Amino acid sequence: MEALTKKLVEAFGPCGFEDEVRDLIREEVAPYADEIEVDQMGNLYALKRGDGSGLKVAIAAHMDEIGLIATHITEEGFVRFTNLGFIIPHTLMGARVRFADGTLGVVSRDKARFVADMDKMPGVDQHFIDVGASSRDNCPVKIGTPGVIWQTMEVQGSRWIARCHDDRIGCVIGVEALKRLAETPHDVYFVFTVQEEVGTRGAATAANRIEPDVAIAVDVTPASDVIEGFPMQMKLGDGPGIKIKDMGMIAHQGLARLMQRRAEEAGIPYQPEVLLVGSTDARAMQIAGPGSAAGAISIPNRYTHTTSEVVDAADVENSVRLLVEILSKPIAL
Repeated sequence: MEALTKKLVEAFGPCGFEDEVRDLIREEVAPYADEIEVDQMGNLYALKRGDGSGLKVAIAAHMDEIGLIATHITEEGFVRFTNLGFIIPHTLMGARVRFADGTLGVVSRDKARFVADMDKMPGVDQHFIDVGASSRDNCPVKIGTPGVIWQTMEVQGSRWIARCHDDRIGCVIGVEALKRLAETPHDVYFVFTVQEEVGTRGAATAANRIEPDVAIAVDVTPASDVIEGFPMQMKLGDGPGIKIKDMGMIAHQGLARLMQRRAEEAGIPYQPEVLLVGSTDARAMQIAGPGSAAGAISIPNRYTHTTSEVVDAADVENSVRLLVEILSKPIAL
């Protein structure tokens, strides 16, 4: 899984521009899926058919990452931009940007404001990108060109460091679970969604199309095992989180209890999760169409929405094991 993770986290895929990631995932799942489809919005569906005795289940992981998009080129050739998804402005100064065509740039900040507002959070609009141009005419980046903060994946022991574990690591878990799922009573739709970071848009489309009985998002959650971390009990290496509640949804408690029971039966460590900020694709799937019993498997992740997110390999493996345990057996809520 480490090699697949590196492949996906180093792929280009900001919100609304997930094509490269989708192509890589499609290649991975093709030998294991009974059907593969891509809808008009760009969601990728990999269906694993069951034996007819189970439910219709959707597993969602989003392909998009937070990014940016060029809004204006100055006369001097610098690129002004706005965000695609929630960017923390403090992470921008000095960061490298890769645009869709491969152009690289460096983010800096308006110096006059920098000195005056040293103790304040600068807005995205107070930054610009230097791509080596000397004028508007020779700037290789055009208005509307998307970009991402560029970092390669690094490994330190069991810790994997990358710019967009949110949510490429969820995609890795979905791909690996499909590969390991030999038999299931359920019709399982592994859905790799678009535009989660701008409002769970792809998941809403997918759920309206599938109308699943059960929907499970696989996404990251903030790890609190750092200095002055979030006041929630979520640690790297202690197992996947099983969602109870977040800001956008209250998980189906029957599903949450079943997920905990499957983990305990298989000896898989887990952590009950109450997330204080944000939500996941599960929110959209819970309320789309006729609604579904929705929940989430959450991978503890340090420094979410920064240029260097950190997960633990054991949590990734145990998330795959838990998902396979859930999908390979009856789901009675």
